[in-house]
Amino acid sequence: MSRTCLVTGAASGIGKATADLLRQRGHTVIGADLADGDIHADLSTAEGRAELVARARELTGGRLDAVVSCAGVARFDPLTVRVNHFGAVATLDGLRPLLVAGTDPRAVVVGSIDSVHPVDPAIVDAALAGDEEAAVAASRTAVDRGEGHLVYSSSKAAISRWVRRAAPTGAWAGDGVPLNAVAPGVVVTPLTRPLLDDPEMRGLVERSVPMPLHGHARPEQIAPLIAWLASPENALVTGQVVFADGGADAVLRGDRVW
Repeated sequence: MSRTCLVTGAASGIGKATADLLRQRGHTVIGADLADGDIHADLSTAEGRAELVARARELTGGRLDAVVSCAGVARFDPLTVRVNHFGAVATLDGLRPLLVAGTDPRAVVVGSIDSVHPVDPAIVDAALAGDEEAAVAASRTAVDRGEGHLVYSSSKAAISRWVRRAAPTGAWAGDGVPLNAVAPGVVVTPLTRPLLDDPEMRGLVERSVPMPLHGHARPEQIAPLIAWLASPENALVTGQVVFADGGADAVLRGDRVW
């Protein structure tokens, strides 16, 4: 059965691979991105988030069967927490009424193995409190003290924890909408290619994200997992952060669980 799915970050990387796979399987896909897609929206701003929801409602007649939040950035900049956490939450919360009106609705957000790396507690706490300006201020402070790398890991840790908190609630599980996160390891995309092409940076990446099973991933290897979580076949999996990381989480955290 054909489903109507919305994918953010659909112009490149994991988002594009997921949108392409869903289309290959016969589904209608609405792609959202900054400058290329069915919806052009800047998820770092309140206006862009509102535009995404409004246009999605127009294009779908108020019904969606799946939402995949892939849009993300990795900069030593507060923009990262605006997009990766607040943009993702606004996408999922804003489109939830359309999902509830759909058939076998599902929601997936793309997290990261970086969610298990060191974070800035001030950024994470502010994000989970829904205080965007405080999270931005904490991100700016981290950058100023030379720890800008913590902004990305903090944004991904926060969205993973938000999924864990939100998924069992009446707004999601209570309305029959599984909500999950996929946490990839290193994926070869236009974003990561410059790092991997630099021998020194590649060594740093491989030490911080060891992937003993098959090494670095391609976006096309992450897309099938997302597609399954977004499908009617997924009747019971919710509130999970599923690591698609070639074993990196097992190496980094051993047998510890959340």
